[in-house]
Amino acid sequence: MKSVILAGGFGKRLKPLTDTIPKSLIDVDGKPILVRQLEWLRKHDIVEIILCIGHLKEKIVKYMGDGKQFGVTIDYVIEEKPLGTGGALLNAKHHLINEDHFIVLNGDVITTLNPKELIKKIDTNYGILSLVPLRSPYGIVNVDQNMQIKNFTEKPLLRSHLINAGVYCLKPNIFNYLQNKTNIESVGFPEIAKENKLAAVQFNKCFWKSIDGFKDIEEAEKGIKNISAEK
Repeated sequence: MKSVILAGGFGKRLKPLTDTIPKSLIDVDGKPILVRQLEWLRKHDIVEIILCIGHLKEKIVKYMGDGKQFGVTIDYVIEEKPLGTGGALLNAKHHLINEDHFIVLNGDVITTLNPKELIKKIDTNYGILSLVPLRSPYGIVNVDQNMQIKNFTEKPLLRSHLINAGVYCLKPNIFNYLQNKTNIESVGFPEIAKENKLAAVQFNKCFWKSIDGFKDIEEAEKGIKNISAEK
């Protein structure tokens, strides 16, 4: 089974670091994000990897090579100009069109969710999204009906609000809905949802973090250390 990692972005919120280091190679607790992703995929028996790369692509190719040192095989698909997540995936169509289904992963996600749970649900759908509860960026103040403060909760998971975790299982039908220079989240998924061909799996107990800014690196490192301590 194949997996596509969308790692072509500029990582603008991580400047000036990403002026010289591709976002996917940023170190998080001793390992680049991309290496952590390959280890996670390999753990779930997914070893055929397609890397969609653009910004500082030469550095990614030099570091990752053919993937053998990480226990996988890597093929590269190059974006000469930014294509968006939808365009980047469309650019990899020739690698995927004959597959029954495949895993797609945003290049800034670190997670322990089980992608096989997505595969189980793909049969009658064109795509399965992974969803995780939204973590509040702020501490929550809990009050009673008289506005008396009862307690404080530091950045809780808001389990009634689910967000896209950036890990998908898709069928080749997806290519009929993609366009260059657009994002799959805004052009692609909404159309498929209208046809009732898009479903999801909710993950409540996994670790998940998207590395968008410097604070996310710090929070991801804390989370990884907590996972290691629990083993």
